[in-house]
Amino acid sequence: MILRTDHVAGGAAVAVGVIVFAISGDLPFGALAFPGAGMLPKLLCGLLIVVGLALLIRGHRSEPASTTRWGDLRHAIPVFAIATTVVAVYTTLGFILSMALMLFALALLERRPPVHAALFSISVSIGTYALFAYGLKSPLEHGLFGF
Repeated sequence: MILRTDHVAGGAAVAVGVIVFAISGDLPFGALAFPGAGMLPKLLCGLLIVVGLALLIRGHRSEPASTTRWGDLRHAIPVFAIATTVVAVYTTLGFILSMALMLFALALLERRPPVHAALFSISVSIGTYALFAYGLKSPLEHGLFGF
């Protein structure tokens, strides 16, 4: 049997789904009338596992994994590094600052002028914060600086 790209993607999706499901085991599931903190992660993990299994089953139609082109890896690694860094500092810096820094770094990665990147990142971060904090009344992390 030839290993195909969809087999690799499906296997990775199933593995991530199982790992996150195991990690979220301490969170209460709740009920449909009153969902707990673990309901959404567990439902998403279940969906991820189902989609991964579908990829594994239908994977024989995709290209062989040996023909995979890795040209986008130069772009994917910095995006992954920026995202994981923001996840690590989110509770310390807060929503607005961490999102603004992430969007600024991603815009610079796309070779946008620094002034445009700064205006974009600040406006989107503040706008998103206003929507979630005031419009949807959703609590967001404030961080060390209070915003």
